[in-house]
Parts: sequence; C-alpha cells; structure tokens
Amino acid sequence: MNVPCSYDSAIEMPQKVLILGSSALKIGEAGEFDYSGSQAIKALKEEGIETVLVNPNIATVQTSHHLADRVYFLPITPDFVEQVIRREKPDGLLLSFGGQTALNCGLSLAKSGVLERYRLRVFGTPIESIEATEDRELFKHKLAEVDAKTPRSETANSVNEALEAAERIGYPVMLRIAYALGGLGSGMCADKVELRKRCQTAFSHTPQVLVEEWLSGWKEVEYEVVRDAYGNCVTVCNMENFDPLGIHTGESIVVAPSQTLTNHEYHKLREISIRVIRHLSIVGECNIQFALHPESDDYRIIEVNARLSRSSALASKATGYPLAFVAAKLALGLALQEVTNRVTGTTCACFEPALDYVVVKAPRWDLKKFRLVSSRIGSGMKSVGEVMAIGRSFEEAFQKALRMLDTGVDGAVSATSRQFDDLEGELAQPTDRRALAISEALRRGMSIERVYELTRINLWFLRRIQRMVAIGQSLTDAGAEVGNALLREAKRAGFSDYQVAGFAGIEEKEVRAKRETARIFPCVKQVDTVGGEYPAKTNYLYLT
Repeated sequence: MNVPCSYDSAIEMPQKVLILGSSALKIGEAGEFDYSGSQAIKALKEEGIETVLVNPNIATVQTSHHLADRVYFLPITPDFVEQVIRREKPDGLLLSFGGQTALNCGLSLAKSGVLERYRLRVFGTPIESIEATEDRELFKHKLAEVDAKTPRSETANSVNEALEAAERIGYPVMLRIAYALGGLGSGMCADKVELRKRCQTAFSHTPQVLVEEWLSGWKEVEYEVVRDAYGNCVTVCNMENFDPLGIHTGESIVVAPSQTLTNHEYHKLREISIRVIRHLSIVGECNIQFALHPESDDYRIIEVNARLSRSSALASKATGYPLAFVAAKLALGLALQEVTNRVTGTTCACFEPALDYVVVKAPRWDLKKFRLVSSRIGSGMKSVGEVMAIGRSFEEAFQKALRMLDTGVDGAVSATSRQFDDLEGELAQPTDRRALAISEALRRGMSIERVYELTRINLWFLRRIQRMVAIGQSLTDAGAEVGNALLREAKRAGFSDYQVAGFAGIEEKEVRAKRETARIFPCVKQVDTVGGEYPAKTNYLYLT
C-alpha cells in the first residue's frame, strides 16, 4: 500500500548550513563517511539551502564541484572551522555526517563558546546528547535512567585510576576509549602489564578511558535507528557480527538481517533501541551496539553512535533505505511521514524495510603493505575497505563476499588445502584469514564443537560453513558425473563455476555447459524499485 506524504513547507528552513565532512584519509575514517556527507548535501540542496563544506580530502565524492556550494579544503579542527564560520556566517552546523572527527570538533566548538558567540544552531542531535554518548560516565548514567543495561565499568583519567578500576572489576577487562574512532587503542587486557601498556597509548589520544567487564563469547548485534524531532522512530536494519564480541565491527564479517536471534530477542533489542534513542533525544540516524549472551536473552549496550557510522552506509545499500538523506531532512525539523523515500519515489520514510534476502559485509585488509604490523585482529580497526554481497542464503552471500575481496580466494571453501602453520592458533587468535581457517579446519575433520570452543563463533554460522564443506566433498565424489540436483544445490550455496570445476576435477567450461543444459541461469532482481506499489524485496539468485 502506498501512503501519500504530506510535505509541510511551514517549517522555517535555514539559509546557509556548514557541514563538517569526512576528514583526512586514514584507516577508520574519510572514505567510510563520504557517502553520508554527499547524501546530506543533496538533501539540503533539495530544500534550497546553501551548503558550505569543510573537508581536507580531495579524493571524495562530496568535494566534487557539483555538490556543495563552497568547499574549504581545511583540516577539521576548531581553529580552522571557526575561521570558516567567521567568513561564511552560516545559520547552523551539521555534525553527524563526518564521523568521529566532526563530532569531536563540534563538541570543542561548543565548549569553547564558539557556537554561542556566533549564535550557531546545531541541526539534528543536540550537543548535550552527543556529549552523553561520547563521555563514557555520562553514557552509563543516562542509560541507567531508562533501565538499559551497560557492562559493569568504571571511567579513568589516568593509568593508576585504570589499574585500580581493573582490580575492582577483575581481569580480564576491556579497555575502551572515549571520543575515538575505529576502536583506537582499545582491546582486551589480561593483566596489569597489558592494561598499563594500552593505557599509555590510549592517553596519548584521549583524556578518558573506560575499564569494563570482559564479555567473552557474547554475540554482537547492531540496530540502525532513525528518529525525528517529534519522537517517531523506525529501526531500518539490524545486523549481526559473524565474530563474537571483541572484534571491531570494521574488522568483522557482518550479516544483515541477524540470523541467530529468536523473534523474542529481536523485538526485545528493538524495543530497547527505541527507548534509549528517545531518551537520548537523538534526531536523525544513530547506531546502537549490543552484546547479547549466546545462551540467554541477557544483554549489554556497548555504545551508541549519535551520527552516521560505517554501518549506516552498509544498512542503506542493504535495505534500499537512504539513511543519510533521510537523517539530513529530519535534522532540519521534518517529520518521518513528511520525507519521501527517494528510492521508491512513492512511500514515506516511516516504513521499515523488510528483507527476504541476506547481506554479508566482509572487510579487506592490506596488512602486507605495512611493516611490523601484526596480522591479528581485535577491537582496533586495521581494515582499509570492505565489500558487500547479496544472496538468497547466507552461504551464497558469504562466498560472494570472500571472492569480491579480490585476494585470490575462490570462496569460503576450496578444493585445494590451505596452508596454516598452526590451525588451532589461527582459530583461537583471530587474524585476517580466520574465515578460511574455519573451513579448512572442518575440511580436515576437526569437530564443529572444537571449532566453536576455539572461536566462540555461533554454531549456526559454523554449521553453514560445514554445509559448504560437505557440498564441496559431494562435488569431489561425483567428479565429472555431477548431477543437476547437486549442481543446483552448489550454485544456491554460492559456488562459482570455477569453484565447482575445481572440486569436480573438470574444466570450467564443462560446468557451464552442464548448467546451461540443466537450465540453471543467472537471475538478477532488484532490491527495490522506483514508483508503483511498495515492492517486495528481492535480490540475486542461483549464480555467482
């Protein structure tokens, strides 16, 4: 059913808005937020608002000449931004579209009195709400006001305070950093020596750290929530990390929608997300991250990002819901029902997308380009990019994603043995090759229970990988006599023609010929369409 959008033009729109962009090019920043900033500029220009952008990175879409009215290629620091404010005299700022750097700069401008001096309004989420999500102590108290659980933790402003807090909480502990992007300097600390070392690094970047209980083996689940200034909320997408808690989202394979949550767990976390976002008075889009106990519905809220995040771009592309564009409109004071979904062209932004397909995001590392860098991954981000694959099943999307990384991998499983010096160590201490190590361990006969014991990756995911290993073995057993039913099963599980040929011991052209004889063809369908009835969600089928 189409719901007409009543667009209220009575809202007093600003004449000129300053947007803090995606900052300099470095891991965890810049490229990830180019999408959100570009969408914000388009949304403001549609309202006839003059846009001024500060962004030192010329290698971005948002700095293109046809987008913002004026671009300042300057560092996003309080001093430079104040100079731009003095010159341009904008009516207000957008802070939520440039990542952590933009938020930190906005907070500094507020604390130094710049915003008050120039009578600048922050559009979208208020400064007080941003402060509440960034300051770990404030964050903990704010969530306690609405009975939302957070990990048992203490803030510290020095190394000694952190050591004392860890003694009270008990080792191992998780060290988190306030006002930081990409999990910079954070990680699990097993003892005093490791905690002291991490703290010394952390305090070179931030004035405050959080020492919290270590939730080993808990699931990590995210919700992308949109809220307007009137309290209306929608949960656009929920995602689940393939890896358990302790691996940064940018380092982890992420699956949307969640695959291992029960209906009760899904709706419980959804209700908590909406309750928290309303209490924090966030306007626009935000990302809330949960730790969920694998054997109960006990949970902890890890963090709330009161801004567009790395996950926001993934959620937008996975669902067809233009999160950044909608968030910019809501920041101006429009209600959800007043914003048209640009993808469908007919529905309003108050619809929650329904996915009948699976999306898998896989990170890309280039660790060999850096000297003396460990291949181990954890709560600090090292990946330099990511790919997104869509499939009708987890297996299909998973294998597509690994191939798309362009690292020479055929898929999750391979007909040839993959070399690992210490396979159990590779599983217990995650590296950039962990996904391949899991399939290799199962191919060599390691029990799924042992793999779970070493990785704490949910058994649902491990069983899906085990199924891919079994299909590969069936193809090997069948050889040149592979039948239509097995071939169709392999294609639906994400096996490429080249991959099937490797397992069956035949040429790739023979696989293609068999497939065409069995009338197994590629089928491309759209995630969403523009105009017409609100479309069913569909995607790529069968072939990879």
